[in-house]
Amino acid sequence: MKRVDDFRLKLGQKELVPIMIGGMGVDISTAELSLVAARLGGIGHISDAMVPTVSDRRFKTKYVKDKLKQFKFNVSNSDKSVVQFDMGLLAEATARHVGATMEAKQGDGLIFINCMEKLTMNSPKETLKVRLSAALDAGIDGITLAAGLHLGSFSLIEDHPRFRDAKLGIIVSSLRALQLFIKKSARTNRLPDYVVVEGPLAGGHLGFGMDWSQYSLPVIVAEIRDWLHEQQLEIPLIPAGGVFTGTDAVNYLEMGASAVQVATRFTVTEECGLPEKVQQEYFKASEDDIEVNQISPTGYPMRMLKNSPAIGDGIRPNCEAYGYLLDAKGNCQYIEAYNREVALHPDARRVQVFDKTCLCTHMRNFDCWTCGHYTYRLKDTSHRNDDGNYQILSAEHVFKDYQFSTDGQIALPG
Repeated sequence: MKRVDDFRLKLGQKELVPIMIGGMGVDISTAELSLVAARLGGIGHISDAMVPTVSDRRFKTKYVKDKLKQFKFNVSNSDKSVVQFDMGLLAEATARHVGATMEAKQGDGLIFINCMEKLTMNSPKETLKVRLSAALDAGIDGITLAAGLHLGSFSLIEDHPRFRDAKLGIIVSSLRALQLFIKKSARTNRLPDYVVVEGPLAGGHLGFGMDWSQYSLPVIVAEIRDWLHEQQLEIPLIPAGGVFTGTDAVNYLEMGASAVQVATRFTVTEECGLPEKVQQEYFKASEDDIEVNQISPTGYPMRMLKNSPAIGDGIRPNCEAYGYLLDAKGNCQYIEAYNREVALHPDARRVQVFDKTCLCTHMRNFDCWTCGHYTYRLKDTSHRNDDGNYQILSAEHVFKDYQFSTDGQIALPG
């Protein structure tokens, strides 16, 4: 019976253990988590979601405090178009986060950064270009384009000296999305180095509508695989979403995938950025405790635990401090929902908003408990202690369990 370790992912001249840890923001996929994957010969991700905020937490910078001070005059104003990010400081924060991670890297693996197009930041094209360019400047091994079609993203960095050197990939949830990306990027004469195919069981934002349950990751992977073969395009495919065991991974590798992307099982590791009290919520969750809802201001459905503190919380929008989801006109769906509830309940000290959430604030505070479909199986991967809590795992233990396990088995910690 084959193991994941019997396969290798080939990216250019590199041969890697075909395990990629997904880029969970905000700082859930930490530098420490990515470094473990790289040390063990796989691929780790950091995320550039709210990177100035991450820099403040990790490096004691004051980007958020200074931004709030600059725009505090606008807090009570519903029009947030004036709340702009300083591009130089954004590049600085990205460079600091990426640079420190790359300096600490050991082993034969790679470290990529997950870059979300939906982080529009009140200036979509400009902020995306800065984040991409700064990550390349700081020496990141590769960039995974996420949360959007990214039809113009390659053109934003085609003049960068590392445009053809760094590994560049994209996350898609359909053949159509991949075809659009390749067509729109054709003028740069640059194909993606890999394609992550994210299915309907993934955590966080989904590339499907609320009819997500009608789709199947194996079907989508096979469809894309066959199309690439017809087009004579040799682009590694990396399935993601619901790959819970090493045997799950082997099944995809045997059908022609080059690697797998995994994330859910790493949410309960010591290196993950989630506070331990939140990790225990993940361990204790049942299947009925998980839902796909539409509270994200991005417009994408999102999978999370039903008891996430972010659900229904009517906190005042914190755009002057954060504002990562403001569109090109300074709008955000949460601002509209919040203002509606305030108008309906003028005497309330604090309103409740159930249809949208202030994603910036709640992701920053680890109060939006996004998760994969199989989170309810996490309890089967660890030991329950006498106090009722579960043993937190090491990322190396989980990585090696994927790498060496067979027959659907999951190795419990020693």
